Amino acid sequence: MTVLIIGLILFLGMHSVSIVAPTWRDAIHERLGDAKWKGIYTLVSIVGFVLMIVGFGMTRQNPVVLYAPPTWTRHLAMLLLVPVFPLLIASKLPGRIKSATKHPMLLATKIWAFAHLLAAGRAGDVVLFGAILAWAVADRISFKRRVERAIPTAPPSPYNDATAVIGGLGLYVLFVMWGHRWLIGISPLG
Repeated sequence: MTVLIIGLILFLGMHSVSIVAPTWRDAIHERLGDAKWKGIYTLVSIVGFVLMIVGFGMTRQNPVVLYAPPTWTRHLAMLLLVPVFPLLIASKLPGRIKSATKHPMLLATKIWAFAHLLAAGRAGDVVLFGAILAWAVADRISFKRRVERAIPTAPPSPYNDATAVIGGLGLYVLFVMWGHRWLIGISPLG
């Protein structure tokens, strides 16, 4: 569990700098320059992400069950996860989805984490998905108090929403059928 927690601290900590210390982040960014700041940000994030994956895998070797979700929650989780990939794609494609949800990537992250908490009740699951859900909620709340930075996206197009929905649903099907088992080692289909 320690490796998972260290990974979460590094990954979510780096992603929380703008939440807890936006002026410090801006000062460091200005002092280091864009390339160095992004390099440090990326390096710390990758190390944290790798430690999260390794640590989560370690928790699965000797699982501590906190609760046993009923079977129906797995079905509910599958339903909740349907919009996740479309929202992720919509975060980079300006359109109605992006303007309606404001922050589609954060919404996708919250849905993803919540759905996994419904379907899995081991300690490692609760720590990983609970921490990510709490971070996404805090980040979304913090957007109300801070100036949003411009993030590169695709050019506006009347087809962006259709691309996000069709592409996202296609990715969802691929992930459910093969990707989750290949990457995570568990088939969501049982």
